[in-house]
Amino acid sequence: MSDVSDLLAVITPEFDSLPPGPLGIAVSGGGDSLALLHLLHKWGKRPLFAVTVDHGLRPAAVSEAAEVAALCDTLGIPHSVLRWRDWDGQGNLQDAARRARQKLIAAWAERQGIAAVALGHTADDQAETFLMRLARGSGVDGLAAMSNTRQQGALTWLRPLLRVERATLRDYLQAIGQSWADDPSNDDAQFTRIRMRNAAPQLAALGLDKDVLTATAAQMRRARVALDYATRQLAENVALASAIGMITLSRYAYAAAPEELRLRLLAGALGWIGGAEYRPRLDSLSALDAQIAKPDAAGRCLQGVQIIPEGETVLLVREIAACDSVTVAHDADTALWDGRWRMSGDLRAGDEIAPLGAAGLAKCSDWRETGWPRAALMATPGQWREGRLIAAPMVVNLGNLRCSLEGGAKAFYEALITR
Repeated sequence: MSDVSDLLAVITPEFDSLPPGPLGIAVSGGGDSLALLHLLHKWGKRPLFAVTVDHGLRPAAVSEAAEVAALCDTLGIPHSVLRWRDWDGQGNLQDAARRARQKLIAAWAERQGIAAVALGHTADDQAETFLMRLARGSGVDGLAAMSNTRQQGALTWLRPLLRVERATLRDYLQAIGQSWADDPSNDDAQFTRIRMRNAAPQLAALGLDKDVLTATAAQMRRARVALDYATRQLAENVALASAIGMITLSRYAYAAAPEELRLRLLAGALGWIGGAEYRPRLDSLSALDAQIAKPDAAGRCLQGVQIIPEGETVLLVREIAACDSVTVAHDADTALWDGRWRMSGDLRAGDEIAPLGAAGLAKCSDWRETGWPRAALMATPGQWREGRLIAAPMVVNLGNLRCSLEGGAKAFYEALITR
């Protein structure tokens, strides 16, 4: 399938449903992304903007980015280089680099007015990812195939090469006389992905070739879609998300649901309220799930969310200690606080946006008239100026500050499907 017409027939349907506008493409200088660059340039139905991220981890990355820039100049494609210099030497390097790359590219796309960015992940990446997650004991979510499209805010990420093998793309590049860069880390067996790649011939001899692995991942993805759908239905029956950023669970209806659906619903609730990037460890999530079912369960916190038993219901509210205080840097019309509260109105340089807490709520004598629980109100934003509370928009009509949840309460239910 190295013929260009065959390759275009495979990858271009991914772009048919996109709204009109330019298309971004992430190009590292490796064979996969360079092949995609040439293919999309050949396709030619949308203006292309290319971007390369230099992670600052290899001296050769500078020259590789320059070579991509030179190629793009030859093809008449605008090209940008983004540099990441924030690695602190802690944690998983590849994961940190991946997350940083996504943030840098997303910010670049927003500046360029680009609504979709294409990535060069292949069928080989699909199979290797499946094996890595299988080795970690992942469940359905982890083993589910990468999707061809993924929505992240206003940006659509596209993976049009997931049905194409790496070797096919290299055959295509050789046919058009295009060289590519090989990252030395692709031969470094200290990385799990490379060990999985090196083991591919032995696995194939046992019947676990790329076709089998990617087909299994696709089946897992179908299962994940079904579980997401069932979790959404459960949430609509047993969980009430409110405009105050709180979720109320019907304890007994929740406890009667299958464990897998409960855990998925609970993880989604924690993520919506606390904003954690990853779901909690399974043992922590399971322990919390078991506690919710107990009528006499004491409250606890997990991932910045406080669990409060209240009769036949359980309240999930933001933990005050987990909320950051933000000082407004300059006069502004809007600000985002705690990752989900959109503030608008009278915001002056030096104002502090912080949770009301007990002290702030004490200054709102009529807070009980809101009908919201005290713990939930204490975690809502207050505007402080020179030590004085001047606005508590979710509690009382004080001051000129307004606030609302990003996406509203419905965002919780939507996230159970789209995450």
